[in-house]
Amino acid sequence: MNTRTRPTAALARFGQGLGAALDRLSPRERRAVFAAAWVVGLGLLWWLALAPALSTLRQAPERHARLDTQLAQMQQLAASAEQLRSLNSSPPPGRAATLRALEQYTSQLGGTAQVSVQGDRASVNFRGTAPEALSQWLNQMRVNARLLPVQAQLQQQANPAGWSGNLVLAGPGLQSDER
Repeated sequence: MNTRTRPTAALARFGQGLGAALDRLSPRERRAVFAAAWVVGLGLLWWLALAPALSTLRQAPERHARLDTQLAQMQQLAASAEQLRSLNSSPPPGRAATLRALEQYTSQLGGTAQVSVQGDRASVNFRGTAPEALSQWLNQMRVNARLLPVQAQLQQQANPAGWSGNLVLAGPGLQSDER
């Protein structure tokens, strides 16, 4: 016997057995069996098709908001990367311009930082520098002066609230102009 006909034959035998069993029932019992089959069928339809779809619909606004937040973060990172890419296409500022930018942006920290330059590195000492100010200062160093931290020893202070420690910066603008 072919394996394809076995399930069909088994299904036909099941259908014949079911038909014979239903024929032996009274009309009232037959209606009760059909009603029970409908209830089970509707329960399966709900459980397998409708409930998962409704659950997905209920979760959609939250997922949409989360994805919108991720998209905004990715767009912000892309804009930052594009800004850095455009900066890298232009030549770095000279040593004098880098030193002026370093002094200018450090003076905006309100006396909570001191700069000392030794060769191609700048060392900045912080005393109670506000976190927001330090973050803006680091961004200005990276974007405008093209200086990046190569060494950091910072500790968060409680009184006065802020960061204290030492940060060493290096970059192409601190290289000697005599190359």
